[in-house]
Amino acid sequence: MKRGLTGTHEVTTVGGETVRAFIPFPLPPDPPLMLQGPIQPLLEQALLALGRLDSISTLLPDTGLFLYTYVRKEAVLSSQIEGTQSSLSDLLLSELEQAPGVPFDDVVEVSNYVAALDHGLARLRGGFPLSARLIREIHAELLARGRGSRKDPGEFRRSQNWIGGSRPGNAVFVPPPHTAVADCMACLERFLHGDEDGLPVLIKAALAHVQFETIHPFLDGNGRVGRLLITFLLCHAGVLSEPLLYLSLYFKQNREEYYRLLEAVRKEGDWESWITFFLNGVAETGTSAVATARRLGALFEEDRARLQTQGRKAGSALRVHDALKERPLATLQNVAQRADLSFPAAAAGMTLLVELSICRELTGRKRNRVFVYDRYLEILSEGTETP
Repeated sequence: MKRGLTGTHEVTTVGGETVRAFIPFPLPPDPPLMLQGPIQPLLEQALLALGRLDSISTLLPDTGLFLYTYVRKEAVLSSQIEGTQSSLSDLLLSELEQAPGVPFDDVVEVSNYVAALDHGLARLRGGFPLSARLIREIHAELLARGRGSRKDPGEFRRSQNWIGGSRPGNAVFVPPPHTAVADCMACLERFLHGDEDGLPVLIKAALAHVQFETIHPFLDGNGRVGRLLITFLLCHAGVLSEPLLYLSLYFKQNREEYYRLLEAVRKEGDWESWITFFLNGVAETGTSAVATARRLGALFEEDRARLQTQGRKAGSALRVHDALKERPLATLQNVAQRADLSFPAAAAGMTLLVELSICRELTGRKRNRVFVYDRYLEILSEGTETP
């Protein structure tokens, strides 16, 4: 349905130029959404995919093994959308302090994303409401270090920003004036907590994401916070018990359509087309994550079976294998500590994994060597490759 403009324009002067800043109407949309017809089966498919995703623990012996690296994959993808060049292996190497030649700011931005996600989930699990205050806290974590650290981390902007173009006067889109940001965010918070609209959580997440991106309340980091907001909403509502749904790869692969639909919401009020796109993304992404978990489960079982045929040498090698399932990039010191093995035993176990082509050494050095669980990292890195 095309409802027309979903906000008002306020004419302001920025840097001597007259610009028309867009202030969105509060949610939910008016007239109400048309959720019957084509959208209803899409909603059911998306919810089914989320249900399967939430039961991922039945596919893996330890969901935490998957979650640790999967969260980092999302951090890489979400940051790549904003222009960073870090890969998943770059991030994992940086966490080992073994990332020579990797752009420092790029890795820091990705690492900050992981910290922001961890902080937000910890606060929600501690009973803190999903609110404008928590969104500011998450933003503070996201911009704590690196390129964005001078752009008011944790504070709503106090100046005009814009999207596209070299200045507000030639921008593709100009968000609300800074004086309207607090009120816009307060309206968004009321929508997040209100239940009188009767909207399903997935639909609320779809609407809230667009509204947040339209408000663009921070000087930097809005895209990453807006994508995190989807995950926080689903976890907060109990739709997901763990943060396993991430749409960054879907948005990255469909970037032009994503931006076109956001603009169609603002200019034409076509929320239904956006919701259709969003629900397709949830179903596709959830299904893909479950398939990835199945592939990893099969890989772990296959490699473990190969190790068990190695007789007495298998004991320490199996423990090394378990350690690498937790962290697919590791030094021998890391492995020895996590596997509770002596250094010689860890080295002997790793040697067997290398001989069986389960792992390989990355550095070519004799000391401080780094080993990678190749096929594991390859499966998880799909979609994160930088040009």
